[in-house]
Amino acid sequence: MSLSVLTLVRNRTDHLVNLLEGVARSAVQPDEVIVVDMSDTPLRLAGQHPLVRFEHLETDGLPLAQARNHAAACAKGERLVFLDVDCIPMRDCLGMLSDAIGAHDRLVCAEVRYLGSGDASGAWDEATLLAKGAVHPVRPFPAEGLEQVDNPGLFWSLAFAIRRSAFQRIGGFDERFTGYGAEDTDFGFSARDAGLPLCFLGGALACHQYHPTFDPPLQHLDDIVANARRFHDKRGFWPMAGWLEQFAALGIVAWQDDTLNILRQPTQRERDQALSLWPAGGTAL
Repeated sequence: MSLSVLTLVRNRTDHLVNLLEGVARSAVQPDEVIVVDMSDTPLRLAGQHPLVRFEHLETDGLPLAQARNHAAACAKGERLVFLDVDCIPMRDCLGMLSDAIGAHDRLVCAEVRYLGSGDASGAWDEATLLAKGAVHPVRPFPAEGLEQVDNPGLFWSLAFAIRRSAFQRIGGFDERFTGYGAEDTDFGFSARDAGLPLCFLGGALACHQYHPTFDPPLQHLDDIVANARRFHDKRGFWPMAGWLEQFAALGIVAWQDDTLNILRQPTQRERDQALSLWPAGGTAL
């Protein structure tokens, strides 16, 4: 079965170049790389990987659910590997993910290591990236092999694989979630509802490239609140509880039982204080 690598980009050319370099160095080569480009000016790369196909999606924001569905619709492969543009797949990552879904309907996440500022600048080698990469503090992976995870809320969309037929059976990402937040958590629960187990795959590694982040992500306040309400209306409980608790503690939202409302926008001082020093930024858990 053919393998398609799918990624989304918005004005992050350097990150995309490193991702494509990681794909080019992979032990198992995909049959195609689909790049859904949401940049203000369509990207053009020198020395482009011959398997890359750009699909421009015109947008003012970050419609992540729509963009991932568009990437899947453009892909020809039966095995789909989604990589956020921040992620550099290590040599064995694509092959291991492809093997993990080759004969099974599963939702499989790769392990992600988080790089600091400048760690992936210029020429890089895999051993150095892995030595510098930080392990996620709340998503432990097995040393090797597949480990089934009972909580679908632990699904993360940074680097994952799924068969096309299973993606279609789920219905893809729910495009009622617009902008940033909760669309991937909802997808994890949709996969569970469709009978797909969530698995973490030890040894399948990708390195997340540094970019400034906020903890909590105050720059996405409006999207997070809107999508949290959509998720609650759909599933009866609140996603991203950690972030909502932080917003409430700052006094920028009122969050009680079945209601969530924005009280005010964060101040510049609050934004400055939320700038995260850890490479991975905040966590929605």
